[in-house]
Amino acid sequence: MGWLDMAMDLAKQFEGCELEAYPDPAHGWSIPTIGYGCTGPGIQKGTTWTQQQAEDELAQRMTNFGAAVDRLVSVSLADEQKAALSDFAYNLGPVALQNSTLLRLLNSGKVTAAADEFSKWVKAGGAVLPGLVKRRAAERALFLLGSNFQGDQS
Repeated sequence: MGWLDMAMDLAKQFEGCELEAYPDPAHGWSIPTIGYGCTGPGIQKGTTWTQQQAEDELAQRMTNFGAAVDRLVSVSLADEQKAALSDFAYNLGPVALQNSTLLRLLNSGKVTAAADEFSKWVKAGGAVLPGLVKRRAAERALFLLGSNFQGDQS
């Protein structure tokens, strides 16, 4: 299984899939959402997708986030690490990854310290969300699985 499949599996597990637009849990209808947590132009109240549209959109978006990870990370990554970072960026946005201590530590070769940063990204609206705690733990576990194949320089 390649990084894209692993990243999509994470997103599917934690986003779930809705084929009719729904209000973002934190921002309401100011951010209409559909599919596996997709937002943006063309998505509004009343928008509906097929399951295939949701799958295709997730694959396209995750591919774009994987490309962002490739641009931001200056060290070699195992597929598991790229998948974990791509899901992180999918959920939080690439700017969050770009400005994170996680990325700084990873790019300096401190893989275990970088992995420990996942658990700091568990709040929405100032509150710790159990779903984010679980998602970050899953991303961290996958990330560390990949580091086991590389040898950790932490």
